[in-house]
Amino acid sequence: MLTDIAEPVAVRTPGIGVRHNARAVRVVLHREILRFLDDRPRMISMLVQPVLWLFVIGTGIGSLVETAVPGIDYRTFIYPGMISMTIIMTAMFSAGSIVWDREFGFLREMLVAPISRTAIVTGKCLGGAVVATAQGLIILALAGLVGVPYDPVLILTMVVEMFLAAFTVTAFGVLIAAGLKNIQSFFGVVQMAVMPMLFLSGAMFPLANLPGWLQVLTTVNPLTYAVDPMRQAVFSHLDLSPTASALLNPGVSWGDWKVPVPLEIGLVTAAGLVLLAMAVARFRRAR
Repeated sequence: MLTDIAEPVAVRTPGIGVRHNARAVRVVLHREILRFLDDRPRMISMLVQPVLWLFVIGTGIGSLVETAVPGIDYRTFIYPGMISMTIIMTAMFSAGSIVWDREFGFLREMLVAPISRTAIVTGKCLGGAVVATAQGLIILALAGLVGVPYDPVLILTMVVEMFLAAFTVTAFGVLIAAGLKNIQSFFGVVQMAVMPMLFLSGAMFPLANLPGWLQVLTTVNPLTYAVDPMRQAVFSHLDLSPTASALLNPGVSWGDWKVPVPLEIGLVTAAGLVLLAMAVARFRRAR
């Protein structure tokens, strides 16, 4: 009769600590970058629309409003808006890849991995921000073609502002995508929510002398506070008359008080962190 019973073997699983989650964030971020680099049609398509707006529509409309826009090419005016369009749309498409991952089963593998949901969402948002900023750099490289100088301070300022805006938009996209089951629904929500916000952000028109109802919509629009700092940065490096600057670059005002750029950047950053927390909370309920 057997009297010896084998002792159970202890199995050690990796602990979920800060270093473990940091590695998970890095892996998710790296995957987003590789996915973007491997998708050449997506890279090109994300550039076509802003380039068309900048050089085709901008040139056409500019010929009509050249007398109403003193001392500046209309393409120069909409240039910050086209950078914003590029990073916003790229960031939203990056966030939408969550829906693809759910459809093809990869998301389930990520959810059962021994990492926190916070690490997955943070890596996703950082990856989307990096990809969108890199895409925006291509439009930024076209600055000289629309009369914007290649100033190192301007370029550095724009890169920081682009990254913060892209991070916030990606977090918003992840929040939307976490509760959707198919990519058609995601793009429908993007068209319904993001495009009106983009057009109401002042990317295409000055914020001065607007009708009352439009002034209210632009003021409460979160994307306004992402677009305006970029325009402020560009216009600070242009040689314009005080009249032209006041007309084309009035900034955002709450009543009679002009909102300073640092506060706008702070609002975008705070919105990004809040949206990140909301996306994590919704992602924890995802299956």
